[in-house]
Amino acid sequence: MGQSLGQPIIIENIGGAEGRIGTGRVARAKPDGYTIVLGGRGTHVMNSALYSLPYDVLNDFAPISPLVTTPLVLFARQDMPAKDLRELIDWLKANPGKASAGFGSVSFQVINVFFQKETGTRLTLIPYRGSAPGMQDLLAGQIDLYFTTPAALPLVQAGKIKAYAVTSDTRLALAPEIPTFAQMGLPSLSFSNWYGLFAPKGTPSDIIDRLDAAAVEALADPTVQSRLTELGMDSFPRDRQTPAALGALQKADAEKWWPIIKETAIKVE
Repeated sequence: MGQSLGQPIIIENIGGAEGRIGTGRVARAKPDGYTIVLGGRGTHVMNSALYSLPYDVLNDFAPISPLVTTPLVLFARQDMPAKDLRELIDWLKANPGKASAGFGSVSFQVINVFFQKETGTRLTLIPYRGSAPGMQDLLAGQIDLYFTTPAALPLVQAGKIKAYAVTSDTRLALAPEIPTFAQMGLPSLSFSNWYGLFAPKGTPSDIIDRLDAAAVEALADPTVQSRLTELGMDSFPRDRQTPAALGALQKADAEKWWPIIKETAIKVE
């Protein structure tokens, strides 16, 4: 995008508080297009149902462009006894609360709670400060299960952990041997996380359009596409790489997930 815009883009990683600190900074920034945020389902949908925010995720941001989607994979320690997802669910039902599942963010906590609701199982959920520590404990056999992105698939291929199912609608090209949840009888667990760019509310439409065009051009680059594929990510179809499409996606997810979070009475860890 920097090449397309003819100026450098400084990437500032602002950690903490489930992305609320960085997201809030952009909500308060001058709406001139020079401060934008990479947001997703967690920061721009779920956080609003879980926290009292000093900004409105739907009304205090101007959608720029949806970038990529990525499904989640249910990973497990290598010596987990169940051979497939059906056996795993049967084992979890027979041993309520005995299996542990880690999560590195609230959005992943929500997925674990939703999985329990849909399968009639009960897990012991363990919070981590980010995804890496949780994956380290899974590798060490300190926890049993872990939902995370396909970026961890090389560990499966190396025989260090196993994978039971993926939340995508179709099997992953990177690991076609892993079934989808829908194929295993759980279509309600078919979804993908998404990431997109947002600007502060009030950013002029011509600036939004210019930033969107730069994002579209960057996503079309073969090197970018190759790296996204390695990470198990897919860019949106070209006709959906628009501000309107990102806004519609965010609203649709809010209508879906906010009631689920309320119904399951999820408490943040």
